[in-house]
Amino acid sequence: MRKINIIFTSIILFSLNVLAQEPTPQWRPNYHFTSPANWLNDPNGLIYFNGEFHLYFQYNPFENKWGHMSWGHATSKDLINWKTLPVAIPERITKDTTTMIFSGSAVFDKKNVSGLGKGKGPLLAFYTADLPKQKNESQYLAFSNDGGLTFTNYAGNPIIDLNKKDFRDPNVWWHEASKQWIMTVAMVDEHLTRFYGSTNLKEWTKLSDFGNQGDIGSGWECPFIIPLPVNGNRNHVKWVLAVSLFTKKGPSMQYFVGDFDGKDFKNDNDENLTLLVDDGDAFYAAIPWNDAPKNQKILLGWLQPGGKETFPWKGQMSIPRDLSLKTTPNGIRLFQQPSKIITDKLKNHSREKVAKKKNIGLNGETFLGPTLNSYWIDAEFSINEAKNIGFKLAQLKDNKGNLLKEVEVGYNVAKKQIYVDCSRSEKGIKNDKNLIQTAKVNPVDGKIKFQVLFDKSSLEVFGNGGEKVITTMVFPEEKATGLSAFTIGGKATLTNLKIWNFNK
Repeated sequence: MRKINIIFTSIILFSLNVLAQEPTPQWRPNYHFTSPANWLNDPNGLIYFNGEFHLYFQYNPFENKWGHMSWGHATSKDLINWKTLPVAIPERITKDTTTMIFSGSAVFDKKNVSGLGKGKGPLLAFYTADLPKQKNESQYLAFSNDGGLTFTNYAGNPIIDLNKKDFRDPNVWWHEASKQWIMTVAMVDEHLTRFYGSTNLKEWTKLSDFGNQGDIGSGWECPFIIPLPVNGNRNHVKWVLAVSLFTKKGPSMQYFVGDFDGKDFKNDNDENLTLLVDDGDAFYAAIPWNDAPKNQKILLGWLQPGGKETFPWKGQMSIPRDLSLKTTPNGIRLFQQPSKIITDKLKNHSREKVAKKKNIGLNGETFLGPTLNSYWIDAEFSINEAKNIGFKLAQLKDNKGNLLKEVEVGYNVAKKQIYVDCSRSEKGIKNDKNLIQTAKVNPVDGKIKFQVLFDKSSLEVFGNGGEKVITTMVFPEEKATGLSAFTIGGKATLTNLKIWNFNK
């Protein structure tokens, strides 16, 4: 995770001086994870264990601003409904030293190769110990013998210490081919992901470095690497290595596709090519769950809070996303979809509040109804004659029907871009350069598919089955609840429309 003097904008720094805050329930999401109160950021220690998804996360136990970094904890069986548990690994403060518990990962040491289990294998947490007074970051190990509720720090810590200020975010996983545990960790300022190997999870040997490719405009953080079959072919597997960084838009993630042999990662693409995980301005620090059912690769990211204060909580997680690799005209690329674990039960999650329509002729704007800004849209458009198609969310009109506010999610036919246009709602809240965000997507047989996940203040737009994703934060006024479909420049057909209502 990035330190406060690097990651946070002047807006967040201003919040440090806020003495009293009003509750903002209008912006608390219904189907994205938030803590009941206080600040959260990076997901940590994602592991599926004993039939539950464990989510640990960067957490301030005392207030809704960054500080006192500890590991918060929640569990879920369906990735929508979460049980919040006590802090799993708290910050440690002694007379001489403050140790903040920065980002990391968790594994199940089934064979107890660490020797830290009691009668059975323990859960092991790997995290960065940040010592601000000493200006040092090193990698620590903690173990749990009660199913991940509480952790004890390993007596031999630190397990890796390079006497560096910015060296963090260990992600540990088992590599079957080389019969060893692998750790990826960020050499932040060098723009490197370093690989270490271990057979006992306590002693680690450097294997190799990968980096200085793609975007190196800021420090690299929160690395992970996973294997994925290409086009679903288990005999054709490529590896995806991803890191978080800051681009001109702000928080971002980039990925590389290539091969990993248990020691070295080799990028298949030109070293100057930058591939983004998400084309929005909010998705950051994402990592996948270890040991997910059926070997699924399910990614979870932190949505950076944006330009409004929320209370009594601050920060939320993305929708969990299933990852896959597919061949495109531009090469092998990462695709993302809301996890099938969730989509298979959307009807239950929305308490059967779903509207379905087919073949809606569009020519201009068609009002779909008032909402409470927590819903999930699956839609397919036939473009026909239109120049732009899409949806208008969080619409606010005056008594005469004049438009005051809206967020536009659409497709520009000429530019072949999906887009999110917040210029009529978030000006003065967002940086002007991020008021319109775009991603290149080609129509398929004259059609464009959208999944629009709008949840009070978060907006995730998946284009054409997750070929591209735009994630951002918006802060509509309480009465801004209109929803419309639209075309510009000609007719189109909304061939399929499903809207799941998540309002409570």
